[in-house]
Amino acid sequence: MENVPQLVLESFLKAVNISIFVFMMMVLIDWLQVRTQGKLEGLLGKNIWRQYALTSFLGATPGCLGAFLVVSLYIRQLVSFGALTGTMIATSGDEAFVMLSQFPLTALGLFGLLFVSGIIFARIADAIFRWQKLKPCPECELAELHSEEVCQTFDSEVWRNFPGWSFLRYLFLFITLALFLLSIFQIIGEPGWGWERISLLVLLAFGLFLFLTCPEHYLREHIFEHILKKHIWKVFLWTFFALLLVEVALGRFNLEQYIQTHLAYVLLISAFLGIIPESGPHLVFVFLYTNGVIPFSILFTSSFVQDGHGMLPLLSYTIRDSLLIKLLNLVFGLLVGGILYLCGL
Repeated sequence: MENVPQLVLESFLKAVNISIFVFMMMVLIDWLQVRTQGKLEGLLGKNIWRQYALTSFLGATPGCLGAFLVVSLYIRQLVSFGALTGTMIATSGDEAFVMLSQFPLTALGLFGLLFVSGIIFARIADAIFRWQKLKPCPECELAELHSEEVCQTFDSEVWRNFPGWSFLRYLFLFITLALFLLSIFQIIGEPGWGWERISLLVLLAFGLFLFLTCPEHYLREHIFEHILKKHIWKVFLWTFFALLLVEVALGRFNLEQYIQTHLAYVLLISAFLGIIPESGPHLVFVFLYTNGVIPFSILFTSSFVQDGHGMLPLLSYTIRDSLLIKLLNLVFGLLVGGILYLCGL
């Protein structure tokens, strides 16, 4: 098994990277909500099918960024429980990049099926739990727009107060600029100039602009007191310990070999392994399919149930909703995957 300190360090760095993405996306969503004074909510809520299509599309995009974005929308109660369920169905995590490199045409067809499945089962999930009136974060006062004041996200007077800015503003600017430079020089993040690195740079550039122009009220109450103090530290801890647990389990128990020697149960195994909030364990099904060992139905079931890292941020907000989504996706995935398997696919 890999050295434990090395596993801890790798899990820590991954957790930091994910937490940065989540934080910047939450800031972006909050900014859009305040900037548009509720218009974003109205746009998403006018047509429930459009909401399902949009969130499933975001989930079907490669990687976990789309899933992170929809989690942020859900926390702010801008999308429904079903829409988030559909997102997690459509999401394939980092495996999407590998599948595109190994069998691009089949991968695109798989993403299309997951997108359609996300829309259909999003509606079913909302129908099942509509009576529950699920609210992910009832203690989030800032989920609603201020009723007694019009909160602004831009203040032309900020530059006139330089260099008398608050310590908090300097701190946000210094950390964001440092992360921006570290990402440019590829000191943090995955190697190469993939779309995830470019997306992070865009988000960090937006953060620099916001921290240079937003009023002190918005900086302190929305970003520091709400997003950072109430949520991000939980995101980091949940992500870190989940990743560490998975890495230790994979190193101690050879799950890949077990799967390959019990192919009669591989459909069930692919579905239940999908519960793990991590991309790595599911890659075995991608390579088994590449080598012609398993049929498409098993690859589909694995992709249907698993959601890469997409579920990790939600765990810090609501364990209940996370478990409900995982249960629904497991049942739906086994149902659809089983039908495909019986059809010989």
